[in-house]
Amino acid sequence: MTDTIEIKKGLAGVVVDTTAISKVNPETNSLLYRGYPVQELAVTQPFEAVASLLWNGELPDAAQLAELRAEERTHRALAPNVKAVIDLLPLEAHPMDEVRTAVSAIGASDTTGSGSVLDASGSREDNLARSIRLFAALPAIVAYGQRRRRGEELIAPRDDLDYSANFLWMTFGEVPDPVVVDAFNRSMILYAEHSFNASTFTGRVITSTLSDLYSAVVGAIGALKGPLHGGANEAVLHIFTEIGSAENVKPWLDEALAEKRKIMGFGHRVYKKGDSRVPTMKTALDTLIEHYGRSDVAELYDALESEFVARKGSTRTSITPRARRTT
Repeated sequence: MTDTIEIKKGLAGVVVDTTAISKVNPETNSLLYRGYPVQELAVTQPFEAVASLLWNGELPDAAQLAELRAEERTHRALAPNVKAVIDLLPLEAHPMDEVRTAVSAIGASDTTGSGSVLDASGSREDNLARSIRLFAALPAIVAYGQRRRRGEELIAPRDDLDYSANFLWMTFGEVPDPVVVDAFNRSMILYAEHSFNASTFTGRVITSTLSDLYSAVVGAIGALKGPLHGGANEAVLHIFTEIGSAENVKPWLDEALAEKRKIMGFGHRVYKKGDSRVPTMKTALDTLIEHYGRSDVAELYDALESEFVARKGSTRTSITPRARRTT
């Protein structure tokens, strides 16, 4: 007689560790960073302050934030060897593949030690310093990847702009409008952490072998790329492009449901009463729609959401967040 083995899909119900960094409480529809509700952080804090909170357990005071910003701004420039590695990749390479490869190159260039907890370079202080340098370098990596795909040259960072504004500057070569910076800053904060998600779990598995910080981040990026994790946001944008306009929603949805396609953007496995990040991101997106005069995006969003909910009865959350217009 063979015993039946129960497979825990997605590790549902399996306790692998505990964390004080981020907690999802599905019963109260809340996401917390170190005990702070994420929706409050998104409208009151710069992204650098939230990064410090996640690293250190408390929000920085003015002096601590100024010190972090000064340190981060000294490491913003894209290192020549990292740029050379990116340039070797085909223009058709996925942006996440570029980021994963660039982080691996940065790790291989850090010759101060393996970063393992078995040697001196693996101290918390040294790995925090590595984290800040990587934190500073990532915007340049992403921005350059976007520009090279458009046939544009690298733009040097500016040390008079905050983290979010500088990323937009390096990507588009223009001083960003405060409305755009604010929306981007909110988005960065809302997606900064999410308890033991797939990429966090991947990183923890790698570090449990006493491997280094860079290897853990490279592995986490690989997990994040997947369409059932971070790639879900990208999939929603592809859906919008495929549909095109609000009047195409019904026939597109007819075909998608008939083919039993997975439609990204509706629901999240850990939330039972709606994703607590959605209202904040909806408000930010609404300001962008008004700023850019893109009522067509608003109409497409509303049409897809209302039609999907009418057919499937899903009200757990909205797709790519946009506030329902009242004017």
